[in-house]
Amino acid sequence: MSEATLAQLTAEIRRFVEERDWAQFHTPKDLAIGLSTEAAEVLEHFRFRSDQEIATRLEDESFRRAIGHELADALYFVLLMCDRFGLDAAQMLEEKLVISAQRYPVEKARGKNLKYTAYQVSSASDHTP
Repeated sequence: MSEATLAQLTAEIRRFVEERDWAQFHTPKDLAIGLSTEAAEVLEHFRFRSDQEIATRLEDESFRRAIGHELADALYFVLLMCDRFGLDAAQMLEEKLVISAQRYPVEKARGKNLKYTAYQVSSASDHTP
């Protein structure tokens, strides 16, 4: 099991791209398209399948590995985009978890899958008579 850090993985991706002279193809638009495409490839494995079919397929190591490779492709683009835009992926995730914790307080959101706006309390001045 690999214990590589996000920084180490980002450095490996950077090296991989540099060796192939691919940075020239990594405009913000093209990176976003790449991420979206890879995310869609994850979704393809579940499309038109019932929950039972998916559960059965997830028992198959080769299926899980195929999903893992698609997730790795998506992570590749996330880390590449963060690197290209000067963002620390770990820091961004930590910040977003703080924001999400505020938006989805445990006492209100536990066991529910509502959008965060459903948990916001409006003040009396927000109500119209």
